[in-house]
Amino acid sequence: MVAAMLTRALSSRERVQDTLSEHRNEIVALLSRYVAKGKKILQPHHLLDGLAEVTGENDEGQKLRDGPFGDVLRSTQEAIILPPWVVLAVRPRPGVWDYVRVNVDELAVEQLSVAEYLEFKEHLVNESDKDNYVLELDLEPFNASFPRPTRPSSIGSGVQFLNRHLSSRLFHDKESMQPLLDFLRSHNYRGQKLMLNERLQSLPKLRSALVKAEEHLHKFPKDTPYAEFEHKLQEMGLEKGWGDNAEHVLSTIHLLLEILQAPDPSNLETFLGRVPMVFNVVILSPHGYFGQAKVLGMPDTGGQVVYILDQVRALENEMLLRIKQQGLDITPQIIVVTRLIPEAHGTTCNQRIEKVSGTQHSLILRVPFRTEKGVLRNWVSRFDVWPYLERFSEDVTKEVTAELKGQPDLIIGNYSDGNLVASLIAHKEGITQCNIAHALEKTKYPDSDIYWKNFEEKYHFSCQFTADLIAMNHADFIITSTYQEIAGSKDTVGQYESHTAFTLPGLYRVVHGIDVFDPKFNIVSPGADMQIYFPYTEKQNRLTALHSSIEELLFNPKQTAEHMCVLNDPKKPIIFSMARLDRVKNMTGLVEWFAKNKRLRELVNLVVVAGDIDPSKSMDREEVAEIEKMHELIKEYNLNGQFRWICAQKNRVRNGELYRYICDTKGAFVQPAIYEAFGLTVVEAMSCGLPTFATCHGGPAEIIVDGVSGFHIDPYHGDSASERIADFFERCKTDPSYWVKISNSGLQRIYERYTWKIYADRLMTLSGVYGFWKYVSKLERRETRRYLEMFYTLKYRNLVKTVPLAVEESADGQSTE
Repeated sequence: MVAAMLTRALSSRERVQDTLSEHRNEIVALLSRYVAKGKKILQPHHLLDGLAEVTGENDEGQKLRDGPFGDVLRSTQEAIILPPWVVLAVRPRPGVWDYVRVNVDELAVEQLSVAEYLEFKEHLVNESDKDNYVLELDLEPFNASFPRPTRPSSIGSGVQFLNRHLSSRLFHDKESMQPLLDFLRSHNYRGQKLMLNERLQSLPKLRSALVKAEEHLHKFPKDTPYAEFEHKLQEMGLEKGWGDNAEHVLSTIHLLLEILQAPDPSNLETFLGRVPMVFNVVILSPHGYFGQAKVLGMPDTGGQVVYILDQVRALENEMLLRIKQQGLDITPQIIVVTRLIPEAHGTTCNQRIEKVSGTQHSLILRVPFRTEKGVLRNWVSRFDVWPYLERFSEDVTKEVTAELKGQPDLIIGNYSDGNLVASLIAHKEGITQCNIAHALEKTKYPDSDIYWKNFEEKYHFSCQFTADLIAMNHADFIITSTYQEIAGSKDTVGQYESHTAFTLPGLYRVVHGIDVFDPKFNIVSPGADMQIYFPYTEKQNRLTALHSSIEELLFNPKQTAEHMCVLNDPKKPIIFSMARLDRVKNMTGLVEWFAKNKRLRELVNLVVVAGDIDPSKSMDREEVAEIEKMHELIKEYNLNGQFRWICAQKNRVRNGELYRYICDTKGAFVQPAIYEAFGLTVVEAMSCGLPTFATCHGGPAEIIVDGVSGFHIDPYHGDSASERIADFFERCKTDPSYWVKISNSGLQRIYERYTWKIYADRLMTLSGVYGFWKYVSKLERRETRRYLEMFYTLKYRNLVKTVPLAVEESADGQSTE
């Protein structure tokens, strides 16, 4: 028998080299075609289109397309063309990259390092001589010895990996459990001892006390209140926190005994989830108009506000439940910190304190942006907030400490600005930090790194990308809604993955910015508020009293400031979409798809809820451009009669019934974004039973099982997207049960994966686990944080000085910065 031989997988360079030997003519023709396009960046579809054109339909061409070179080209995310060079950035799998350079004149193939690739790429914008002293940001040396998974399928399951790895390392023998004992003995809340007292100084004493407590508790009925055996347990060395009755205390004690006897990652995670650690939480969301009413649709104000308010309600409920089950008499508190805006335009954003409705112990605390000249009175774009954040973080620290009468146990940042502020506070105060990106702008604006100077005046991406790098590396753990947010898919790069390596020519190069395999990443998907977004079939809960106002919105023929255009045939099904009116949300793109598809226009009406109708009412420069484009489309394609444009709606309760009203018309929801980090409106629509079409780029690709619980559409191929929507309505016309089938499958998908109860439980467990590992290991990554502190001080603070301060009128009518 011949022994099986193990062979090394060929590198991308070797695959190109071997193919060049076998298919010399075809490769030369293909690379020459690329080089003929001149100095530029080619995207994947350009590369594959070129391959198809060169190879044709013959057998040799098929062999080349299906061979190693075809695999390399299908894995290439971009190609840099600088004649006679073609450089391929190859991504064989998520999180793994190779860089290959080919000289077309000499047919020489070589492998490049990350730094060499980025330096080469910089020649696209930099004609000057080579600079040997470019600042390179490299965080890899600090993390080289840190444990991390290696399989792409493990990305986003950080806490599970961390528990497996560190439990085997820390708990390799019985005496190595000492860190766990120290951790439990350190627990207190404002001077009140929790879990263990000073009687238990060693592991043998702890084991003995747990066994005695177990024996004692078996004498009591399961529902015996903790107070009836509290003093006896205290004499043994056990304080409050184990449970509220005999059954819960026994269960927690049994878990710890199991861990002390034979450490198991699953038991450890469950036990840490029960240890009382988190009572006070601060959630940061500085930009936009953060409020509970009349804010949705305001500039920079959308899904993030909804997300946080729903998060707070679910989190408070989970904290109250856990505190009760832990047997504690402690009142939790959640503070959402945002910016106070004196000129609040009819919202509550000028109120310092606002209670969060539907909660008992949660509030919104608003802190103004300040400069040396005083308080900033008006809204500023999320792209212009950077000069205010450092002073804002100092003011927030003082106000939160006063409000809580101490430090929070957990601080959660949101978006780039909130995550940076969270980093500044956590760094100074030593608080466990969680980041939620919502959307990293870098992937939403193609080539916004290499051509950052073209974007700088409008977006100030140099500040934002720098802030993102600092915050994502400073966080103890990062929550994402989807896998795609971290590491993309087989064919697309993830939001975080795009920060692995990039360059801002003239500023710095990032040769290792973030590792998507880092165990700090955890996928925890949010849900929709089930009190608002419930199925259309729940007739007893339907808000029929709102139907007259909804019909006014949809069908009133009179043109007003709130709606434009009419629907001549109100009996048609309605395609519905609701989002901010900006370029990335692509609402004008959807309108154009509809306008160009005659079959779709005959089958259905289109209704969009987005932005303002009058551009003079908008303060957002990008929204103004989209408003003007919408008006042009209406006129160009004569959409009046089949299309209704409704300005942003801020009443969430009515919006929920609006989704259900669209269900009554047997319509569908379309989310056409160029990129969507998660897709909260997708979850809302599906929660109401509305069949949904959503972008294949980003979170919706995971929320929807294509063809089963909804449909994926590609915003870069609007014609095929509109045809797919038309096909759906054609089928529903002949088979109405198909609409019901997709509706029901969407609901099932939501109930299985996307609820706030699941989210809150997971977030609390993560907080406990990361808090523990931060205490007993080097998870605080001191070296990394000192490096980031230097980067912040020497680079970020100087970049911020280039962002102009907002110009406002003083009381005497004079302009001030």
